[in-house]
Amino acid sequence: MAEPEIPQTCPAGVVVNPGPNFHLEVHDVPVPSPGPNELLLRLNCTGLCMSDVHYMLNDLPLPKQMQDFGVYSPGHEGAGVVVKVGEQVKGWKVGDRAGVKPMWDVCHNCEQCWTGIEQWCGSKLNTGIEVVGTYQQYITSPALYTTRIPDGVPDEVAGPIMCAASTMHRALTDSGLKAGKWVVFPGGGGGVGIQGVQLAKAMGMRPIVIDTGDAKEALAKRCGAVFIDFKKESNVAAKVVETADGIGAHGVMVTAWQTYKDSISYIGSRIGAIITCIGLPPTDADVTVGANPLIYAALKLTITGSIVGDMQDAAAALEYARRGELQSICEVRGLSKFPESVQQLKRGEVAGRIVIDFNKE
Repeated sequence: MAEPEIPQTCPAGVVVNPGPNFHLEVHDVPVPSPGPNELLLRLNCTGLCMSDVHYMLNDLPLPKQMQDFGVYSPGHEGAGVVVKVGEQVKGWKVGDRAGVKPMWDVCHNCEQCWTGIEQWCGSKLNTGIEVVGTYQQYITSPALYTTRIPDGVPDEVAGPIMCAASTMHRALTDSGLKAGKWVVFPGGGGGVGIQGVQLAKAMGMRPIVIDTGDAKEALAKRCGAVFIDFKKESNVAAKVVETADGIGAHGVMVTAWQTYKDSISYIGSRIGAIITCIGLPPTDADVTVGANPLIYAALKLTITGSIVGDMQDAAAALEYARRGELQSICEVRGLSKFPESVQQLKRGEVAGRIVIDFNKE
């Protein structure tokens, strides 16, 4: 396929005044050129993730913030098409569909990379922090770490899979939870949790969502979860235990950091339960997860951590979507809605995901 015409500039969501009073503006920025081992992608869609908001707020305990790397466009849920191939790239061609994940690249040559846990590679590059993210329409991506998007998965579905669904696939897989087990998603009406709900359902588990609001309730129920509204239920933990066979949940997937304080209460008297820490609290939050050691011993309780998915998790989640087991959980909006959509996400007003379509004004 002949190379398409590539413009000199492209639209991008650019953070202004990073920190507590940030806002986003849509600017035209230069289109980059791919290096010899890179692809140039034209993104059709980007998902908006709460992590992006934290990066713009500068409220995570990171060694350096995005602006320290000269990055002003976050984002790590991109789906689009290859428009140019670096001179040393093999196996990719113009026109191939491609996705960009939270990890832009890893070193491929450390113990973590060798053993399938490259999420913890000490030399990884984070998309939207250390390199320009998917809020920019034209971006480069290393050919060896770009995800292929299969036919049958629309871009607006594929974008959120790059982070939200692949992250939850990794957490659920590592949990060891089997079909038939009860798994709780506190804050599960949001973009990451609801992908976990869909994957848990596809894996044969029984999901419970704890959240509030009609839109989140409708979405959770559509995805096959039992919904518990924490503003309407006087004793949420008791309701979870009652729902989960009167014993308690087998697993708790914490994506909303505000819910860590209650996470252990959801397991009731369940033996061998696992609580997975996924959501990252801001620097100034006083958050811990723990209990009397007697509880750990008596209930064989495990508390563990998980972070973003890798190449394998993204491919697996895309396959679920190709088979129709990961449905669209997003509202697609045009560029003019970019700034306000980010503010809505910051205020916690979004059920599922907002996806920005770069081809739509």
